[in-house]
Amino acid sequence: MNAQQLYEQIRRKQSFLCVGLDSDVSKLPAHLQREPHPMLTFNKAIVNATAPYAVAYKPNVAFYEACGAAGWVQLEQTVRYIRRRYPSMLIIADAKRGDIGNTSRLYAEAFFGKMDVDAVTLSPYMGRDTVQPFLEYAGRWAVLLALTSNPSASDFELMPTGASGEMLYERVLKTSMTWGNTDNTMYVVGATKAEMLSNIRRIAPEHFLLVPGVGEQGGSLGEVAKHGMNSRCGLLVSSSRAIIFADSSENFASAAGKKAREMQQQMAGHLR
Repeated sequence: MNAQQLYEQIRRKQSFLCVGLDSDVSKLPAHLQREPHPMLTFNKAIVNATAPYAVAYKPNVAFYEACGAAGWVQLEQTVRYIRRRYPSMLIIADAKRGDIGNTSRLYAEAFFGKMDVDAVTLSPYMGRDTVQPFLEYAGRWAVLLALTSNPSASDFELMPTGASGEMLYERVLKTSMTWGNTDNTMYVVGATKAEMLSNIRRIAPEHFLLVPGVGEQGGSLGEVAKHGMNSRCGLLVSSSRAIIFADSSENFASAAGKKAREMQQQMAGHLR
């Protein structure tokens, strides 16, 4: 999927919602705990309920890895289910990988070649050779961490890098933009840093931005749209817990669908 195809999906659905499948097994509804594959059962129900309102899904790999081999199998099966039932969806593996070239090549093969996701979140800290293997897969995306929303992001990301006062995240953006293009590179920008999106747009006006943190983390959709939207939207706003854990009863899926629909309606207003 390239940028134009993603934009067409956004325009058709009047939504730039990415649903985060942070399916923490300890938070799943009690009646699912007896299932042989509780995360998979949960994910299928969430996806079915939210698919009319979303353009992307973002499973956070950590929640599956923490359950060992059984968790990884449920992640793979979740991806296959979305591929089969909703083939136009963008699937982002939130894995935050980043290692030397030969190791990154295997990570790229694992996520793109074997699991068949569309995009992977990556740390660009070690430089171009850690990202390059992911850029060699046509129609896939490297989603690079730029400005994150965690409390200690300022330890490094906002650090001045020279006499000009250019901050590290700005250097990351400017340098990494030369590695790929707007059809294979996105950037992660935390929603709680919405006021800084204008500066990011100044540096990267045409790239898609993946913006987590709307909902439970306190990010404002309105502020993100105000500062981060470009002429073709250029945003994927991710919401996880606020949608998937909106209800812990047997009605969890319908509650998630309702939350996703509310966000989609807000997004439609911003797109207009």
